[in-house]
Amino acid sequence: MSFTGKYELQSQENFEPFMKALGLPDDQIQKGKDIKSVSEIVQDGKKFKITVTTGSKVLTNEFTVGEECEMEMLTGEKVKAVVQLEGNKLVANLKGLKSVTELNGDTITNTMTLGDLTYKRISKRI
Repeated sequence: MSFTGKYELQSQENFEPFMKALGLPDDQIQKGKDIKSVSEIVQDGKKFKITVTTGSKVLTNEFTVGEECEMEMLTGEKVKAVVQLEGNKLVANLKGLKSVTELNGDTITNTMTLGDLTYKRISKRI
């Protein structure tokens, strides 16, 4: 099973409260909430490169499963993290934020949890 592909955002839940909790400014939240972001994932064994394009903003993170890496958060802050592969899920803990990316067929579900807030994004392969 490979994560490689391009995925377009289909739906999201709790975007605004989650982004506020992360500390994103309101104008960025308003701009980003209706944009259909496209995620491109390139998987080569345990190495991953994930590029998320939301309008003019491009966020790219590269990592190897099980090894510490530096990842850029949605706020632009860089944090150290270790990504684990658990079955069909990529799991990472970034400074109190837990991110789980699950692949089911042509659908990727990304769930981020910060305290008691959960943000969910569902994207389909294009």
